[in-house]
Amino acid sequence: MSYTTDTSESNNVNINSVYDFKVKDIYGNIVSLEKYKGHVCIIVNVASQCGLTETNYDQLNYLYSRYGKSRGLRILAFPSNQFLSQEPGTDEDILNFVRSKGVQFDVFSKINVNGDDAHPLWKYLKSAQKGTFGDFIKWNFSKFIIDKNGRVVERYAPTTNPNDMVEDLEKYFDQEFGNVTDKNEL
Repeated sequence: MSYTTDTSESNNVNINSVYDFKVKDIYGNIVSLEKYKGHVCIIVNVASQCGLTETNYDQLNYLYSRYGKSRGLRILAFPSNQFLSQEPGTDEDILNFVRSKGVQFDVFSKINVNGDDAHPLWKYLKSAQKGTFGDFIKWNFSKFIIDKNGRVVERYAPTTNPNDMVEDLEKYFDQEFGNVTDKNEL
């Protein structure tokens, strides 16, 4: 699967994996997702004022503490204010919030995940793994698993607790980097 995107970071580039994207972190730095090569990742849209916030942050923190060092799990959190304005603050406000939650995983600058101005990474994620109702993000805390080769291999509803993803994470932890197989063969 190859995609083309037109962003300020990369114009008319063929997109083959999440590693082909650049994003802005919560500190304003441009980060190439290539730095996550060889790691299983969870990419999630987050909000600080959602009914799902406490459970998701607690369980994402738990997964990162359990698998971050031992299995190389990386979690990439993207704040979005598109769902009932539940992430209204600035990046600085968001940073203060995640610090108060003890977050150790990577948090990025606030973005849109739906619509014409959705971040190209999120357009790619949605096209690679459509949800139950199509290729849009339904709510805060939609989650994607990215395998070690940068492929979008699983998608979860906002109501799926992160701890319920462990069985799927385990099969991708055991995948060898560079060994591209169909997810149905795992």
